[in-house]
Amino acid sequence: MLSKIAGQFIYVWDFLFPATYQSNVKLNGKTVVITGGNTGIGKETARDLAERGAKVIISCRDIKKGREAAEEIRQEIKDANVIVKQLDLASFSSIQQFAQEIQRSEPQINILINNAGVAVCPKSKTTDGFELQFGVNHLGHFLLTNLLMDKIKASAPARIVNVASAAHFIGDINFGDINMEKNYNALMAYCNSKLANILFTRELAKKLEVLVDQSSRQRQQQMMLWRKNCGSSVKI
Repeated sequence: MLSKIAGQFIYVWDFLFPATYQSNVKLNGKTVVITGGNTGIGKETARDLAERGAKVIISCRDIKKGREAAEEIRQEIKDANVIVKQLDLASFSSIQQFAQEIQRSEPQINILINNAGVAVCPKSKTTDGFELQFGVNHLGHFLLTNLLMDKIKASAPARIVNVASAAHFIGDINFGDINMEKNYNALMAYCNSKLANILFTRELAKKLEVLVDQSSRQRQQQMMLWRKNCGSSVKI
């Protein structure tokens, strides 16, 4: 019952309070890393940033779909600088390998967009044994951000964007049962992961002593994940 109410609340909220953002800012000479940039909001974000002149690194689990998305962007935008690298956020080993590769190949990271995610999944776990939604949506991005932090700081002015959701309002994390072993609920697991995104952003801002923007709400229709997104970002 709670899951149905939560789902209806999230849908109505985003229907009543959609938001758009328009800007002519150019990003020539900037490097952007975006997770899950091969589909949905991630691909649209990658397309927009490429059009603004940024070098866009799409990181995704399905390298084939990532290359297809990158080629689609190149066909639409002349001289788009888009490359694809494999990243599985359900595997700490994959995250570490990706971060090491980025550290070697990229002299700067001006924007990191933690966008990839899974939603309302049957009960399952990451390679490292964490509940899948919490593991991918929060822990994977938490690790990636910290592994790339020194490079991001050295590239200042820079920005970290964590894609969250109005679902965080419903979240209620039980830190004594982080994997929800006792009472798994797919929707609540998603809400908890989104709450963790918000808490991470706020704590990150405190540690970096910078400004946090809780903004950039975007509406998404009929994507592979049914999710309504808002973004939390940290300026460095």
